[in-house]
Parts: sequence; C-alpha cells; structure tokens
Amino acid sequence: MHLEFDIAPVVAEALAKQRPVVALESTLITHGLPYPINVETALAMEKAITDAGATPATIAIINGRITVGLTSEQIEWLGKLPAGSVRKCSRRDLPIAVGLGENAATTVAGTMIVAHMAGIRVFATGGIGGVHRGHPFDVSADLIELGRTPVTVVCSGAKSILDLPLTLEVLETQGVPIIGMGTHTLPSFYTRSSGLPVDVCIETPQQAAQIITAAHSLNAQHGILITVPVPGDDELPPEIAETAIQQATLEAESQNIHGKLVTPFVLGRVVELTEGQSRRANTALLVNNARVAAQIALALNQR
Repeated sequence: MHLEFDIAPVVAEALAKQRPVVALESTLITHGLPYPINVETALAMEKAITDAGATPATIAIINGRITVGLTSEQIEWLGKLPAGSVRKCSRRDLPIAVGLGENAATTVAGTMIVAHMAGIRVFATGGIGGVHRGHPFDVSADLIELGRTPVTVVCSGAKSILDLPLTLEVLETQGVPIIGMGTHTLPSFYTRSSGLPVDVCIETPQQAAQIITAAHSLNAQHGILITVPVPGDDELPPEIAETAIQQATLEAESQNIHGKLVTPFVLGRVVELTEGQSRRANTALLVNNARVAAQIALALNQR
C-alpha cells in the first residue's frame, strides 16, 4: 500500500479476510449537509452498512494522509470544521492535498480512486455529478472517473439540479453501464424517476453481483452505476423539486456563480425553497443507498 495511506484496522482486517467492504465519500460531511445533520447522516450510513453485514469505510484526507475508514471521532471533527477550510478533493486535487498536508473531503471521483487503490469494489453515495444545466461543457469529473476506474457506484442517479439527458449521453460515451435497481428509469435524486431509461432493470443484489463479476472477468476498466430510487415516503414531489431547482439555477446565474461552486449553492437554495423537504429526501436516499450497497457487497463476496 502507498505510504500516504492510513487504513483503519477494522477495514484492513475485512479486506485481508475478503469480507464485504463499502466505501463512503466525505464531501457530504464537509460540503453537502450542515452540522450536526452531516455527522448524523454519515454515521447512519455507516450503521446501515454494518447492520447489513458489511464494513463501512468512509474516506477522507487528514493532514495529507489518505484515510480509508474514518473513526466516529474523525467524522465528528471533520463535520465541525469551518466552511471553506476543507478542500473538495477530486482527481486533480489528490496530489495537492497530500503534498501540502491538507485536510480534504473526497468527491465521488476522489472516493472511487482511493477505493480502487485500497481494493474496495463497491461505493455508496447520494447522487453523482453530471453536466450542468445551460453549460454543456461543464462536465463533472465524476463522469470521466466512472469511465476509467472499475468501482461500482450505488446512487440515486445524478443530482436532479443537472442536465440529466446530457449526463446520460456522457456516461454512454464513457462506456458506463447504468443499472436500475427495481426501476426501468433513471432516478432523479429527490424524485423516484426522471423518465429517462436505464440500460437494464435488476431486482436483486445477486443480479448486481453477477454484472460486477462479469465486468471483472472481462477486465473492464470502467465503473458500473447502480441507481436506486429514493424511498417512496421520502420522495420530493417532482413539480416542487423542478420549480425550486429552476429558481435556484437562475439565482446562481444572476449571482455569477460557476464551476464547483454551483452545486453546493443550488442544493442549499433548494433546501430553503422547499422548506427542508429536499434535505429529508437527500438524507433518506443516502442511508438507503448505503444499505443497498452493503447488500450488493455481501452478494459479491459470496460469489
């Protein structure tokens, strides 16, 4: 293992004994949710994985050390750090954060890279990045990483604040299979369906494990996207979600907010405009995705 790696003993033991492990990102702790909801959600995701019989491995960079498997104390500490003091770490940021000894939270792309280096095959998150609305050349590094790193990502589709049809086009170009878990259409983050088709619908974790195993046998060097709809009771009604997203996106444009600042701004405004309904959907789907990812990791481990 690389010298810059610190792997928690419980994660190292699980990997050594070939037990199921699920990676988790850390940007939801530092950039996605406010304290204490960020910490509560991160710990709830870890519990969902543990309860399902797998080992959680939340990934971040602590003082320049790539850390695979944060302790609950580290999650609490990370969640309390001041806004703007933690680098949002994608592929391009990893050498900067490590080289300068920074604290950094890994995005979907960053987490995929570290998970693959550590030998973790399944990763759970909320929604991946994508192509930004009205800016077709603003493409998230998550999509490119899915095309070149063989990790299975369990999510609720791309964040619905994005241009979902264009996001699917980029994923197709990158050769990424899009699997619907119990759905024939791509989930739309806050809502259960975008109306856009996935490549195939499966019903069980065992079927997901069959696809992952086949990709490994074929020496595929791309990721697999397994999409899971938000639980029905927590879904944000589509018309409410879209109205809030459109308003928040227009506000971002009018305030000249671009690049990596767009997503946190729009997500935050959507929470305000929906009076917290979107946050309820967000936290519910995060925990549910962690549970499903653990079930898939377990099925994969039994093959």
